[in-house]
Order: sequence, then C-alpha cells, then structure tokens
Amino acid sequence: MTFRAQGMRAWLLQRLSAIYLGIYILVLGTAWLLNPDLSWQDWRGFNGHPFVAVSTALFFASLMVHAWVGVRDVLVDYVPHSAVRLVLLIGIATLLVAMAIWSSFILLSVVRI
Repeated sequence: MTFRAQGMRAWLLQRLSAIYLGIYILVLGTAWLLNPDLSWQDWRGFNGHPFVAVSTALFFASLMVHAWVGVRDVLVDYVPHSAVRLVLLIGIATLLVAMAIWSSFILLSVVRI
C-alpha cells in the first residue's frame, strides 16, 4: 500500500468514526431527553439490552479509532524527533488500549445474556 493510500485510509477511518459517534450521541441524547426521569435500574436495563450494548461497544471502538488517528496524525506532523514521537505514540496506544479494556469490562458487567 502506498503512503498516499494510507493517508486516505486514515482520513476515511476518521470520517466514518466521526459519523458513527455523532449518530450514537444524537440517538442516546434523544432517548435521554424523552425520558429524563429514568432511574439507575432503568438505565442499567436499557444498557443491558444486547442491541444497545453492541452499539455502545461500537461507540467505544469508534472513539478509540478516532482518537488514535487524530493524535497519531498530529504527532507525526508536529513532533520532529523520531524517538520522542515513538515514545508518545506508544504511550497514547497504551492508554487507548487500557481505556478499551476498561470500557469492555463495564459493558460486560451490565449486559444481560
């Protein structure tokens, strides 16, 4: 794959993840506005539904991809020293993986099977 194609793939990932994030936030925000008096148990039941849990898992996956592409592009463009850039990229990747694992544990704690 050429360097130009890699840039196009990153651009496409950034745009697709942004679209999904926006749609998810609009749908969840609308659900919250239409039902403002939901209790904790109601929200847990709502989030425990398999469709909502999968949608939320995709939200967090899209969020991690969106963050990775954005931060990686900024670091590649603006950090001139390769060693510093590598350390920062490894740190960001580690942080994003940890957040993905954490969000997975949270989702698995509420999903009803």
